[in-house]
Amino acid sequence: MPTVAEKRRTFRALHEKGCFVLPNPWDVGTARYLQRLGFKALATTSSGAAWSMGRADGTVPLDDTLAHIRLLAEAADVPVNADFGDGFTAQPEGVAANVARAVATGVAGLSIEDQIPGTSDLYDAALAAERVAAARRAIDAAGGDTILVARSECYLTGHPGPLKEATSRLRRFAEAGADCLYAPGVRTLDDVAAIVAAVAPQPVNVLIGWPGGPTVAELAGLGVRRISVGGALARMAWGAFIGAAEDIAAAGRFDAFAGGAAGRDLDGFFGSDAARRGL
Repeated sequence: MPTVAEKRRTFRALHEKGCFVLPNPWDVGTARYLQRLGFKALATTSSGAAWSMGRADGTVPLDDTLAHIRLLAEAADVPVNADFGDGFTAQPEGVAANVARAVATGVAGLSIEDQIPGTSDLYDAALAAERVAAARRAIDAAGGDTILVARSECYLTGHPGPLKEATSRLRRFAEAGADCLYAPGVRTLDDVAAIVAAVAPQPVNVLIGWPGGPTVAELAGLGVRRISVGGALARMAWGAFIGAAEDIAAAGRFDAFAGGAAGRDLDGFFGSDAARRGL
């Protein structure tokens, strides 16, 4: 299994050219299966992790989040990027301390966002940039090899004129030391292209979490460096589970089981995976 340093070098190289997809597992099993499919990197999902713990997104405490991040980072042979919310504190000094703890889990990258938890408001732009700079200092103090992703939530919070505000904030985040920029919720190719151009040459992450969105090839053609899916895969799993469970409860029928994966196939995969790892 690669070392943490090797994973971080691999992850940084992925950001230098081309376009890659880092899907979002929510437990060890999904992480290892995605790795099997050949994805070169993975990313945690705060929503998927929260739902697996019986909690709402944004309500998982810092210690539990760090334990989850560490679990996935240690389980995967490929680099893992951590969804680290707003850093679990408003003040830059607290962000720096918490980012240092996140880096210690072994992740290859982590994101800091500018949405105030539990609200649809954003941190003041100047404070948001200071928070990114604090995260940068913490990463540099730990060796500087962890990718820092700075997110602006303008689109997801319904901010008026999201493109203008997002590009302004992302530029400030780049100046504050972010390695990669991210405005989740962008839906049009024109806006994606504008964001890529606004922060060039820094790499851009795009979220695709809905059907009928642009393809990997289309986004790569615009210069997007990386693509994530957030909680979409977790929502797919929950959708199948809810449908089958409600059919049993309401109709006493088990027809939905026809779409389930075969237990022998899952055992075969996880058995061979454990053998490979010497478990």
